Amino acid sequence: MYSTRTAYLLWLASFFGLAGLHRLYLGKIGSGVLYMLTWGLGGLGTIYDGITMPDQVREAKLKARMRRAIDSRLDDLEEIEYTGSRGARPQRGSESPEHVILSIAKNNHGIANPAQVALEGNISTDEAREQLDKLVDKGIGEVRVRKSGSLAYVFPDFLDDVGAADLERF
Repeated sequence: MYSTRTAYLLWLASFFGLAGLHRLYLGKIGSGVLYMLTWGLGGLGTIYDGITMPDQVREAKLKARMRRAIDSRLDDLEEIEYTGSRGARPQRGSESPEHVILSIAKNNHGIANPAQVALEGNISTDEAREQLDKLVDKGIGEVRVRKSGSLAYVFPDFLDDVGAADLERF
């Protein structure tokens, strides 16, 4: 997993003529090579990266988690295909809680709450909150405060302007 400390150590190499190593470490191959060829965009890119490094590391971690989740889901689909159940669509109520949550978020401008998940997934509100927290732990969602003061589970991949307008800015 990516480390802010390691990224900063590689970033420091920019001051010794090895610009871009931190970007290569974070999986930004194209810009890493560009930094190497242009001495960190004349030093301006290097300074910018020094300021935004924690956000860049957080983004790299999130992308890695999403790749693992997608790979896991693809493995599940391969298993379904292998067992001959390909094309079978689960009936409403037999969908996984994760699928129910993501469907709700997609249809609700990127926002879901435990009551919606419990109702749609035919599970208890405690189980719904637990499933939502699991997605937050995986880095797929986040907990934010609505303008009304209540907590909402936000899924940035589905968040649109309508959903964003309902959230507090911080």
